Amino acid sequence: MNIAVVQTRAAEGVHAPEVAVEVHLSSAGMASFSIVGLPEAEVRESRDRVRAALAASQFEFPFGRLTVNLAPADLPKQGGRFDLAIALGILVASGQVPAAALANWEYYGELGLTGSLRGVRGMLPAVLQASRAQRGVIVAEANADEAGLVSSANARCGQSLLQVVAFLKKEADLPSCHAPAQLGLQGAADLLDVRGQAQARRVLEVSAAGGHHLLMVGPPGSGKTLLASRLPGLLPAMSEDEALETAAVASVAGHAFDPRRFRLRPFRAPHHTASAIALVGGGSHPRPGEISLAHKGVLFLDELTEWSRATLEVMREPLESGTVSVSRAARRAEFPAEFQLIAAMNPCPCGWLDDPSGRCRCSPDLVRRYQARISGPLLDRIDLHLRVPRPAVAAIDPSAPADGEASATVAARVAAARQRQLERQGLVNARLPPKLLGSVARLGKAEQALAERAIERLALSARAHHRVLRVARSLADLAASDHIDGSHLAEAVAYRAR
Repeated sequence: MNIAVVQTRAAEGVHAPEVAVEVHLSSAGMASFSIVGLPEAEVRESRDRVRAALAASQFEFPFGRLTVNLAPADLPKQGGRFDLAIALGILVASGQVPAAALANWEYYGELGLTGSLRGVRGMLPAVLQASRAQRGVIVAEANADEAGLVSSANARCGQSLLQVVAFLKKEADLPSCHAPAQLGLQGAADLLDVRGQAQARRVLEVSAAGGHHLLMVGPPGSGKTLLASRLPGLLPAMSEDEALETAAVASVAGHAFDPRRFRLRPFRAPHHTASAIALVGGGSHPRPGEISLAHKGVLFLDELTEWSRATLEVMREPLESGTVSVSRAARRAEFPAEFQLIAAMNPCPCGWLDDPSGRCRCSPDLVRRYQARISGPLLDRIDLHLRVPRPAVAAIDPSAPADGEASATVAARVAAARQRQLERQGLVNARLPPKLLGSVARLGKAEQALAERAIERLALSARAHHRVLRVARSLADLAASDHIDGSHLAEAVAYRAR
């Protein structure tokens, strides 16, 4: 009777709980091969993959009663990520590989019938946790770029089971995993492309500086989508911790992950026909939705009034909490969702309400019904409300010189403002908790009186009042001011009026 224990990890949202693959080989009883420990269909099928891979790699499949336990038993296991660990456990239990060779390593990879190693989804959270546990990881070559993003990890990659065993026996070496060359912002959309719209460019800068949510309302062709697409070029690069958080979410989603975009803030722009599950995440095996894939980046919702109201309402809690919990009958997963919402909509069904051309023929009742598609509680959570008018003909002449600043110039001011915020409170102004507002966004007597008048005249809720203070604090940071003065507060109030 022989027992082997191999370390690996499962995938549970953006977490990677530790799993011990325990292999027990006994000569007593009839020959069999069973896997226990709450395995799902893909894991149970690994019996055939492992058996074929061992034979193709010229290893002997042991004769006897073979039991593989994936501990802890109450944690659901899915996917082919355990194949390599199971195969190595069998080799150790049957005496073909020394047990000491497996120590201080974790193993991930799906086995092909020829013994080749295939990549698996959700590798980055596992590598992060293994690094914190001071263990090395051995992964498939397809996951090498992803594993290499964790600079503190001792990560090696292999192409086959035979190659991994040769490394463990010290007969050959495995190459280390290295992060790929990162994509830069070169060629990104520039704010110089926006003609006219001086106020819109100003509001976009304020939004970038404090991480504030923004709603743009204007007629078709006024530049709302153009403005939204320029926001990523104004945002500072992510820190390594932020980048690892974002990459972990994308890694769990699988198809959305590109290791070359490690330091770039995500920009997600789903179509208005997307479902609530596509937006917030879900499925029988919960996966992140668009709001989580936009973590630490931008979520752009165009044609906001065309979205299903029920779909939009699911964003209300994540907009404030920065997390989303996806619960199913047998599963629950929590994903981060600290995204910056940028939304755009027309003011009426035809889109030309209040346009100087007078072409709008929508009745007041029709306009009210159209705008009521967006609930008050959702609008209350959006910091900046901007009316984007149709630009003048002279402003959109392609032969005319640019009339604004380049993204690089504005981004420098945004970076300086964000640095002030991080040094002062450790997070951006849009995420300031109410208990810090009294000290960080303290108002003088004159400013307090102005705020009280604005609350009465605009019928602002307590939440809206707090958001006005956060925007005013961002305006003061852009001006490199330690205090919020009347001009900062007045401008913040103007952006709140709907």
